[in-house]
Amino acid sequence: MRKTVHIQNLICDSCAKTITSRLIELQHISDVNVDLEKKTVSFNFFTKHDFERAKHILEMLGYPILGHDNILN
Repeated sequence: MRKTVHIQNLICDSCAKTITSRLIELQHISDVNVDLEKKTVSFNFFTKHDFERAKHILEMLGYPILGHDNILN
C-alpha cells in the first residue's frame, strides 16, 4: 500500500533528508518521497502496523501528521 500524509514542521532539505533516512531504515517501508512544497511524505508499507510505526517515527522526529499533537509548539 502507499500512503501520503501531510506533516508539520517540514521546512527545509535537511528535514526531508532526516525523514527519508529514518523511514527507509524501517522494515517494510520503501519508496519514501518528501515534498517540501506540499509538506507531505509518501511511502509504501505492507501492514497497518508498518504505517503506525512510520507515523510514530515521524512524531518522534518532530514531524507529526497534520492534526496530531505538535511537540514543537
